[in-house]
Amino acid sequence: MAGGKSIALIAHDQKKDAMAEFARRNQAALADWHIVATGTTGGRVLDACPDLKVTRLKSGPLGGDQQIGALIATGEIDMLVFFIDPLTPLPHDVDVKALTRLAVVYDIPMALNESTAERLIKTLNH
Repeated sequence: MAGGKSIALIAHDQKKDAMAEFARRNQAALADWHIVATGTTGGRVLDACPDLKVTRLKSGPLGGDQQIGALIATGEIDMLVFFIDPLTPLPHDVDVKALTRLAVVYDIPMALNESTAERLIKTLNH
């Protein structure tokens, strides 16, 4: 991801509508970012905001979480927004923990819910 700021967007199944709505509400701010998203989440964001620059990776359970983790480790992601559904069992919970651990290790801003994501996107765009 040469040049510019990159943001990773991921949402669990029950949070995909919330992620699409977050993108729609913040479309102007997100236009300044290169967006990397897991497969289905990226598709939902593009449906809501077709003018955004979104690179879709694999679905989370099929390796998308790990692809984003690798981009974090190589310094290619500047911020992570990961809408987690704490009330649904996650078959790929190990991948989720690895991804959030990498965001902490590499000290990038990370939002795990909408209110934090709203504050981060506003803060980092100024």
